[in-house]
Amino acid sequence: MSPVLLEPVVPLSARRRSVPRWLRRTTGPLFLLLLWQVCSATGVLPSDMLASPGTIAGTASGMVQDGTLPHAMLVSVQRVLNGLVIGGIVGVALALISGLSRLGEDLVDASVQMFRTIPWVGMIPLFIIWMGIGEAPKIALIALGVTFHLYLNVYAGIRGVDAQLIEAGNSLGLGRWALIRHVVLPGALPGAMTGLRYSLATAWLALVFGETINADDGIGFLLNRAREFFQTDVIVVCLIVYAALGLLADFIVRTLERLLLQWRPTFTGK
Repeated sequence: MSPVLLEPVVPLSARRRSVPRWLRRTTGPLFLLLLWQVCSATGVLPSDMLASPGTIAGTASGMVQDGTLPHAMLVSVQRVLNGLVIGGIVGVALALISGLSRLGEDLVDASVQMFRTIPWVGMIPLFIIWMGIGEAPKIALIALGVTFHLYLNVYAGIRGVDAQLIEAGNSLGLGRWALIRHVVLPGALPGAMTGLRYSLATAWLALVFGETINADDGIGFLLNRAREFFQTDVIVVCLIVYAALGLLADFIVRTLERLLLQWRPTFTGK
């Protein structure tokens, strides 16, 4: 005689879904924050080495109230946007020239690949010599980092379009420009969005380097000044702002992906 189950068996995946996903995602960071606070309160983590979360929160509140942090954020965001626009235009234009034409590839790709192997951070001394110590070298550094990521991903997206789709477009009588507009560019859009995400990450990284050298405002300037006075609370506030702005930029791009790539079914995990 088979045993009688008194309670229905609930699959593990269903039990896991019963817990809100936002709660699962915040458990790890909250645990680390609590551990950090406990170590600071017990003296395991000295304040001169790293300020406590409570001290950092108070410092951030003061910097917001006196306007220091909002002004620095505005300056830094403007630099990133300017560099992103310039680098994006150059990177996409070069990718279109190289990806849509074999002649363009022969003329452009080798040069871009050669310059891509040069560490873009190593260009800082030359940028300062060429452009001085104002805004231009900082924006140029961001634009340089953005250009290569967008070029590689857009170029790969164009060359990764299924050849059968091209043949289908030709059989339907599409001309060259119509084929590019309706087949090639939509097919390259996923690669372009991936390149944009990488470009934004590189833009914030380039901003850190640019603002910690010869800057008189911006988040990097606050970071560098806090280093000179051993203000670990201000340093952590600046790092948190960098991370928050980077996450916000990534969220915006992911939202654009969902809107522009609704036609492409993807695996979202189980």
